Amino acid sequence: MTADNSIFIGKSGKDESLMLKLANRHGLIAGATGTGKTVSLQILAEGFSKAGVPVFCADIKGDLSGLGAAGSHKDFLEERAKEVGISKTYEYEAFPIAFWDLLGEQGHPIRTTLSEIGPLLLARLLELNDTQEGVLNVLFELADDEGLLLLDFKDLRAMLSHVAERSSELSTVYGNVSKASIGAIQRRLLVLERQGGEQFFGEPALDIRDFMRTAPDGRGMVNILAADKLMTSPRLYAVFLLWLLSELFEELPEVGDPDKPKLVFFFDEAHLLFSDAPKALVEKIEQVVRLIRSKGVGVYFVTQNPLDVPETVLSQLGNRIQHALRAFTPRDQKAVRAAAETFRPNPDLDTERTITELGVGEALVSTLEGKGIPSVVQRTLIRPPCSRLGPINQSERRSIIQSSAIFGTYERAKDRTSAYEILMNRAAETQRLEQKHRDKEDRYADKHGEPRKGRSGFQLPDFGRDDRSRRDSRERRSRRRSQRDTVLEAGLKSAARSLGTSLGRALVRGLMGSLKRGN
Repeated sequence: MTADNSIFIGKSGKDESLMLKLANRHGLIAGATGTGKTVSLQILAEGFSKAGVPVFCADIKGDLSGLGAAGSHKDFLEERAKEVGISKTYEYEAFPIAFWDLLGEQGHPIRTTLSEIGPLLLARLLELNDTQEGVLNVLFELADDEGLLLLDFKDLRAMLSHVAERSSELSTVYGNVSKASIGAIQRRLLVLERQGGEQFFGEPALDIRDFMRTAPDGRGMVNILAADKLMTSPRLYAVFLLWLLSELFEELPEVGDPDKPKLVFFFDEAHLLFSDAPKALVEKIEQVVRLIRSKGVGVYFVTQNPLDVPETVLSQLGNRIQHALRAFTPRDQKAVRAAAETFRPNPDLDTERTITELGVGEALVSTLEGKGIPSVVQRTLIRPPCSRLGPINQSERRSIIQSSAIFGTYERAKDRTSAYEILMNRAAETQRLEQKHRDKEDRYADKHGEPRKGRSGFQLPDFGRDDRSRRDSRERRSRRRSQRDTVLEAGLKSAARSLGTSLGRALVRGLMGSLKRGN
């Protein structure tokens, strides 16, 4: 189903194909529930894999797991193969796949560190308002400046307490830090933890190169994210996909327009990415989608309604597969008109009317051709998949996971020294030095006959000394304590700043606030 330079999609009056050289110009698969979007995604994933292009996709319903098993004979599949003219070459086959799961239950665990995800996406995940997001930005700035790695939730909690303790000091340097905002962030963190979000943060962090592997036979690996349970936390799902997109953008080198993509990325349930997203975030998404093409990455949005995708992003999606839409409401009718108007007109086809009449497995198709010009829209019969229609069973899934070349790489979490340990050690060291100074002061008082302090902190009676002598003694102790405290504080602050300066200079954040690892 894949020629040397294109992927066969289906048949209209002619073969409809997606040119590999133009596949990084992004795309859209849209249509109402049950009209065939998942099958269209499946056949594109098969085509890219056969061409040696790795694929990432989220499996919302579990059906895409069938890519890992060969299809079985079904009359309607054989009939469709005959209708689109591929009956002689149509064969059932399995494709190389890797299962991933943020919850670590149905695939290799996916983790990233809080330092790497950055404040912008974390604020989106925690649903913070502008004031709370400002405090979170201060926290990350301070952590970067002082070389404090934020790996997981315990690091973030320790850092929130640290910022609260230093709020007055930090407000003069970084801007206002409200303790009320810190409390709100802590409460949102608790909610996210109960939703299972804590498992996404930690180490070992995902190496993006593990999404870009090929099988020994040269076919691209199809990376499938188990998202059925994840969809109960739609904000976590959306932020994860945005983080992954930003990681690809920041980590991959510029390649221009390659003969085929380095990776193809499918965003299923794309409306979740933009729902209630602030304008600043939508602008950054639009910028990443526009620029990531030169990294050799094709981004394909999968959604029910084209209106789910902002116009600034929609205008960049050159390859389109539009399944049926139903025009029952004014908004539905607007969506039909909007979808029809985005296609290059076909004088022999009433595009707006046809969208409402398409059957299951039919779509309006327009792909880029020649010099990147969209082809005339055509009513197309979508070809049948070669892999299984429907999910594989749990036994098959376990076998695929355990036979993976990366099995064991991410399965066990690691916990190295980070902000939590550093702040705890710093507090313990400060307490130890203060106790040492108190003990030394007591010994000095004993040696010189000066009054000591009792355990309650009150000065013990000093009968037989006149008021002036006692006053002079107190002043000498006060000067010594002040000098020692100044030296201690200066030493701790100097060490922290030295560490922060040496590490902080190396910390550079990208377009969406994620940490650039290579700097």
